Amino acid sequence: MKKISVAFTGPSNSGKTTAIVKIAEILTKKYKVAIIKNDPGDKAKFDIEGKDSWKFSKTGANVAVVSPTRTTVFLQEQRSIKEVSELLGDYDILIVEGLKYLDLPRIGIFRNKIDTDYFPYINAIACDDSVDISSYDIPENIEILNLNDTDEIIDWIFKNGVEND
Repeated sequence: MKKISVAFTGPSNSGKTTAIVKIAEILTKKYKVAIIKNDPGDKAKFDIEGKDSWKFSKTGANVAVVSPTRTTVFLQEQRSIKEVSELLGDYDILIVEGLKYLDLPRIGIFRNKIDTDYFPYINAIACDDSVDISSYDIPENIEILNLNDTDEIIDWIFKNGVEND
């Protein structure tokens, strides 16, 4: 299988993380999945204050924590998506949350209302019954998916995900 990449985007609290978790739980049963999350506000917390890795990271150094079951890397500089995907190692499917400027097939996740400012960046909309689709002038090139139908979203990923080497 060739590696494929797809992105999810949408406003805060729209359900992006929940959707990605549900999809990744299914896909990881058969495929190696990697996920990259954008943190535009630089607010994410990755370690517990007072622990050794937290103390090491506070020095400004790049830090790797290695255990028998995982390796965690804390880099103190921004990396390109290509560099990050290489750090993630071997995968079949790469899921990116956010980073709407990347040229990837993209699903917009919406609840309650659709933010039409996302239209130039998305290829599909995944929403639930809280959105009245008929009240929007959705471009013909944007597919509509049921946010609660994980199989439908996974099918879309396999049909539309971009292949990369």
